[in-house]
Amino acid sequence: MNLIGPRPHPASNVPLFEEKIPFYALRSAVRPGVTGWAQVKYGYANNLEEEIEKMRYDLYYIKHASVWLDLRIVIDTIKIVLLGRGAMAADADHVPGRERQLDSLEAA
Repeated sequence: MNLIGPRPHPASNVPLFEEKIPFYALRSAVRPGVTGWAQVKYGYANNLEEEIEKMRYDLYYIKHASVWLDLRIVIDTIKIVLLGRGAMAADADHVPGRERQLDSLEAA
């Protein structure tokens, strides 16, 4: 396992994802990582639709992998760890329903 790369999925989910998500098998072209582009830009996926969207970020990482992209992922990960998902407002357009979550938190 690397520090940077697509986050691994539970082995029990892999057959479903390979069947339902186009190009899912390409994730195996790179070693999985503790953090990755999809993780810092999208966060967690709660259903298949969100998993498909997150896969787009994994494919972007695979296609554009470089030392510079890895460095950016490390910096973004550190920001998220230290500040929480403080970039949540900036990332709200990436996660369906996140705007409603933010609105409900602000209203409380």
